[in-house]
Amino acid sequence: MLSNQLHPRRIFEGVRKGIEDGGNKSGVPTVNGAIVFDDRYAGKPLVYCGTGAVMPMQLAGLDSWEKTIDAQDRIIMAGGRVGKDGIHGATFSSIELDETSPATAVQIGSPITQKLAMDFLILATRRGLIKCSTDNGAGGLSSSIGELATISGGAVVELEKVPLKYPGLRPWEIFVSESQERFSLAVEPSKMAELMALGQEMEVELTDIGYFTADGSLDVRFDGTSVAKLNMHFLHEGVPRKVLEAEWTKPTAQEPVLPTNLDYTDVLSRLLGSLNICSRESVIRQYDHEVKGRTIIKPLMGATGQAPQDAAVVRFNFESWEGVAVSNGILPRFGDLDAYHMSAGAFDEAVRQIVAVGGKLPNLSYGDGNFWSVNDNFCVPDSVYDPATNPDGKHKLAKLVRMCQALRDATAAYCIPLTSGKDSMKNDFKADGVKISVPPTVLYSMTAKIEDVRRTITSDFKQADDVVYLLGETYDELGGSEFYQLFGEIGANVPKVRFEEAKALYALMGQANDNGLIQSCHDLSDGGLAVALAEATFGHGFGADVELPATGLGLSAQLFSESHSRFVATVAPEDVVAFEQHFGARATRLGVITQDGQLTVRHGGQTVISASTAALRHEWTNGPVNRIIGFGQHEAAQS
Repeated sequence: MLSNQLHPRRIFEGVRKGIEDGGNKSGVPTVNGAIVFDDRYAGKPLVYCGTGAVMPMQLAGLDSWEKTIDAQDRIIMAGGRVGKDGIHGATFSSIELDETSPATAVQIGSPITQKLAMDFLILATRRGLIKCSTDNGAGGLSSSIGELATISGGAVVELEKVPLKYPGLRPWEIFVSESQERFSLAVEPSKMAELMALGQEMEVELTDIGYFTADGSLDVRFDGTSVAKLNMHFLHEGVPRKVLEAEWTKPTAQEPVLPTNLDYTDVLSRLLGSLNICSRESVIRQYDHEVKGRTIIKPLMGATGQAPQDAAVVRFNFESWEGVAVSNGILPRFGDLDAYHMSAGAFDEAVRQIVAVGGKLPNLSYGDGNFWSVNDNFCVPDSVYDPATNPDGKHKLAKLVRMCQALRDATAAYCIPLTSGKDSMKNDFKADGVKISVPPTVLYSMTAKIEDVRRTITSDFKQADDVVYLLGETYDELGGSEFYQLFGEIGANVPKVRFEEAKALYALMGQANDNGLIQSCHDLSDGGLAVALAEATFGHGFGADVELPATGLGLSAQLFSESHSRFVATVAPEDVVAFEQHFGARATRLGVITQDGQLTVRHGGQTVISASTAALRHEWTNGPVNRIIGFGQHEAAQS
C-alpha cells in the first residue's frame, strides 16, 4: 500500500453503501450495474451512478422540455443547506489524487432531504409554479445560476441570503460549494407566495437569493457589495480552446502459446470464480431493486434466484404494459490492445443486452416508436503531454480520440441518439514516487422503450428438451479475454464489432421475439460461449448437452472467444423449423437442455467439458466478490 492509499475493500464497501443510501432511500430501485476489477483502479477507483425517469409531455399546459426565464423572475434555492463539503468537488475530479487533495471535496449526502425536495418539485411543476430548474451539481450555485442565466441574459445573486449549515463560510465558498440535495429554481414573482406555502407544507426549505436580468452579466453580491461581476459571453465562451497533440501507435502484441492438453472443465470453473465473472449477489442483495414494485427483469432470477440477467426491465406504471430496458456496457481491458474496439465493443454490449431481453432497435424509416438513448461516461488518465511528468500523454490522448471515433460510428450505425454524458480527464494517483493511471474507461448507459413487458425474455434455460442455439458468428478473438487473463496473457486479436452484421442479427432477434420463437436468451460477453452456457443453467438447475460445430477455429476460441454481437438462445422443439428458417445461417444448433443437471460439451466426438451445473454454480456463487463480505457458501446452500 502506498501513502494515503485506501484498501480496495474499504473503497468497495463505501461505494456500495453510498449507492444504497443515495438511491433506495429516495425511492429509486437499483436494477442494473457492473463491477469491474483492474489493478490500475487501485489509485483512483472509478464510480459511475446513473438514474432515469419518465417526464410528462406537458406540465400545467406547457411543453415540459421548454425552458423559459424572463428578467425579474426570482432565483429560489430549494432543498439542503450549504456547507464546506463539496468545495472543489468539480476540480477534484479533474486533478491527480495525492496528499494535497482537498478534504472538503466529497459531499455529505442526506437522502431524506433529497426525497422531500424531489416530492416537492413534482407537485410544484405540476401546478405550474416553476418556470425552469436545475440541480446544484458541479460548481454549485456558480454553475446552476450561471447556466440558467444564459436563458434570460443575466442574473443578480445575493449570497448573504443563502442558508448555511454553519457560520463562517466566505462568499466564494458559498458560491462554489457542491453540498448536496439542492436545486435552483426560476419563479415568476406572482407565483412566489403559493410556492413558499407549498414548500412550508412539504417541509422543504426555500430561499429567495436573487433575480434574473437581461443586462448580459452575472452579478454576485454579498451584503450589498459586488464580489464578482462577469460578462455572460465571456463566462461561457471566453476560455480559449486547448490544442493538444495525439499520436496513435498500435501496440506490438502477439497471440500467446498456451499449455497443450488444457482441462477445459477446470478452465471453465476457474473462469466462473474469477473476479470479473463471479457472482455479484453479495452486492445485489443489499440493494432494493423492487422499490415501487415495477421491476420485471431483475439482476438475478430463476427458481434459484441466482441466474444472472442481461438488461433490466422496469414497467412505467400500472396503467399499461409499457416499460423501459436499462443496460450498461464497459470493457476497459480491451483498451490495452485498441481503444477504438474497446469503445465500440462496450457500446455493442449495451445494445445486445437490451436485444437479449426483447428490445428492438429503432427503425427510423417507419417511426415505430422504439425509442433508445445512450449516455457516455468517459474516465481517462491525464492526457496532456509533458516530456517530464507525462511523457506518454500523446498516446493516452490518442486512445481517447479513438474511443470517441468508435462512439460516433456506433451511434450512427444503430441510430441511437447520444443524449447526455460526462467526462473525467485526470484519473491519476501519485505517492511515494509512484504514479498509477487508470486504464482509459468508458461506460455506456443505455435505455430503450419496451412496448409490452410481458413479451420480454430472461437468460435462464426454461425446460428440458428445448433446443440450444448460438446466434451470431465466433471469430479468433481471444485478445484481452478473461480466458487469456487466467494465464497472465493479453494476446493480440481484440474483438471487433461488425456493425452491419450485428444490426441485421438484432433485427432478426426482434422479429423472432414478436413471433414467440425464443424461450430464453443470454448475450455472450465475459468468458464467451462456455460461461454463457453455464450461467444459463443456474436458474433452474438444468443441464445441457452441446456439440460444438466443425469450424476452422481452435477449441479455445470456440469456447472462450469474446466476439461481440452473439447470443445463446433456446427454442421449444415445436418451433425449431420456424426458428431455423427465420435465422438461416446466423443460427448454429448446439444441442438440447437436459434434466440431469450436467453440462456436457463435445467437440469432434470428444467430451471437452463435463461438469455438474450445481458445482459450476457453487464456483460462481462463492467467487471472491461474495467472499469479500462473507457472503457465499451458506446462502448458496439455502437457494
